[in-house]
Amino acid sequence: MNIFTDYLTSISDDQHRAKVTDVLDWVSKSFPHLEAKIAWNQPMFTDHGTFIVGFSAAKQHFSISPEKAGIEKFAEEIANAGYSHTSNLFKIKWNQDVDFSLLAQIIRYNIEEKADYSSFWRK
Repeated sequence: MNIFTDYLTSISDDQHRAKVTDVLDWVSKSFPHLEAKIAWNQPMFTDHGTFIVGFSAAKQHFSISPEKAGIEKFAEEIANAGYSHTSNLFKIKWNQDVDFSLLAQIIRYNIEEKADYSSFWRK
């Protein structure tokens, strides 16, 4: 996870940094075939050159972006987990637990749904 070191050190709050580190470590261990990278100043994971999921930290929360298709597919589950969302990402407040089961479902969906994609983003 050395690829994320500079990004993680930019998160000034120790607890916030630890939470994002835990999530990124979990993704790396749970989906070892995904490529970890920094793009658009945020950590993300790709599969065969196509975007799977990205993360970003903010003052009140951190965001997980599975693209619009991932949000649409899991909007009800995201809301049931207590997270708010926009059309492209969902937000987990710093005091909320991460629903790793939901995150795994979303990542698996993107991996499977984008298996034949050759472009980075969905079109």
